[in-house]
Amino acid sequence: MQLFAIELAVRVLCFLLGLIVGLALWRWQRSRYNVRLKKLLGDVETDIATSAFSSTSQLALAITHSQRDRCQLEQQVEIYKQILQIAPIGYLQVDDENRLLWCNVKARELLAMAPDQQSKPRLLLELVRSYELDHLIEQTREAKNPCTSDWTFYPVSPDPSKLSQQQAYALRGYGLPLPADQVGIFLENRQEAVTLVQQRDRWASDVAHELKTPLTSIRLVAETLQTRLEPPLRGWVDRLINETIRLSNLVQDLLDLGQIDRNTPGASLKTRTTDLVELIFSAWANLEPLARKKHLRLDYSGPDRLLMQLDEPRMYRVLFNLLDNSIKYSPPRQQIRVQVGIEALSQGLSEPDGCVANQQIRLEVIDAGPGFPENALSYVFERFYRADPSRSHNVPLRVPSVTSVTDSAQDFGHDQVDLGERNSSGLGLAIVRQIVEAHAGTVNASNHPDTGGAWLQVCLPWHQLEPTSKNKAS
Repeated sequence: MQLFAIELAVRVLCFLLGLIVGLALWRWQRSRYNVRLKKLLGDVETDIATSAFSSTSQLALAITHSQRDRCQLEQQVEIYKQILQIAPIGYLQVDDENRLLWCNVKARELLAMAPDQQSKPRLLLELVRSYELDHLIEQTREAKNPCTSDWTFYPVSPDPSKLSQQQAYALRGYGLPLPADQVGIFLENRQEAVTLVQQRDRWASDVAHELKTPLTSIRLVAETLQTRLEPPLRGWVDRLINETIRLSNLVQDLLDLGQIDRNTPGASLKTRTTDLVELIFSAWANLEPLARKKHLRLDYSGPDRLLMQLDEPRMYRVLFNLLDNSIKYSPPRQQIRVQVGIEALSQGLSEPDGCVANQQIRLEVIDAGPGFPENALSYVFERFYRADPSRSHNVPLRVPSVTSVTDSAQDFGHDQVDLGERNSSGLGLAIVRQIVEAHAGTVNASNHPDTGGAWLQVCLPWHQLEPTSKNKAS
C-alpha cells in the first residue's frame, strides 16, 4: 500500500512537471507567434486601427484586404491585356531565354506568325526569322534601358506558292526592360512613312531634273543680253542672273540629295586614301576670301596628318558646308574652331564595305555665332527646315547654308565652288548628314557651352592610327 502511494505521488509529480514544461513551451511558442504576427502586421499596409482589434483579427482583416487588392490588380492586368490585344501597335514579351511568352494580334500580323504558334513558350527565333529583332532584345536586356531600332522585315511564308506575294516592309521596335530579365517589345509598321518620304524625295528629284534645262537656258539668254544693254538696264539683268544661279544651285543640291538617296549607303562612294587634315585646310582656303571680309580666322587643333578611306569630293563638300555655315553666322573678328580627335569605341562601327572599326574620328566645328534655337536642334538636318524667328531670342535666323556650286551631275570637285552668291535654303546640313551617313558616320548639332555658337560634331569610323598633334591658326 505504501509503495502504491509512493508510485502515485511520483506520477503526480511527473504530470505536474510535464504540465509546467508544456505551459512554458506554450508560452514560448505564443511569444514567438506574437512577435512574428506583429512583424507581419508591420509589413502589411492596412488602415485598420490597431487599438480596436486584436493582432489575430488585424491579420485576418489584412489578409482579406490583400486578397481584394490582388483581385483588383488581376482585373487591371486583364484590362491591359485586352487593350494591348486591340491596340494598333504590336507588342510581344519574352523571358530571360528569349522564349515568347505573349504577344497581341497586331504583333502576330506584323511578324507573320500563325495564330496557333503561340500556344506554348518557344524560342522567338523559331517563330520569327528576324535577327534584328533578336539583337534589339539583347541590346535592351544588356543596357537595362529602353532601346529603339529600325529595320526592314522580310516575312517568310511556309507556303512556297506565296513566296512571290511576300512584301518586305519597314519596322521600328521599342525595347522595354522588365523584371526577371524579361523584355517587352513594341512594334510599329513604318512602311507608310518610308513610302511617303521616298515619294517626296522622288518628286523633288524629278522636279529638279525638269527645272535644270530651262534654268540653264534662261541663264544663257540673260548672259547674252548682259553685254548688249545699257548700264541703267544692266542691273536688272544682273539680278536675273544671280537669281537664276541661286535656283540652279538649289536644283543641283536636290539632285545631289536624290543621287545619294537612291543608292545603298556607301554604294555610291568612290573612296580612296585621303588626308582629312589637308582636306580641311583646302576647304578653308576656298572660303578664306569670305572669312577675310569679317576678319575671321581658323583655329585648328588635332593631328598634322590623318589618312582615311573617304570619298574625297563628297567629304570636301561636307567640310565646305560646315565651314561656310560657321562663317556666315560668326560675328566679325572671331575665330572658328576645328578640332579633330581619335576615340576608342566599346562596340565596333559597321562600315559600308562590311568591315568593323573599333575607333572613330571626331570632327568638331565650333563658332561664336548666335547658335541654333533650342527647339530647332532636332530638326536642323531636315531638308528646307527653318526655325521660327519668334523663338530665336531676337537673334538672326540660323538655317543651314547652301553653297554656290556650278551645275554638275557627276562630281563635287574643289574647283566647282563659286563664292559669288551664297543663299540659304535649308539644304546645306541635309547634304552633310546624307554624305556622312553614306560613310557610316553620324553628325550631331548643338550649342557650345563656352562660345554659345553652333557646335557641329561629325563622327566617322577609322582604322589607322598615326596622330601627331599640333595647333595652328589661319
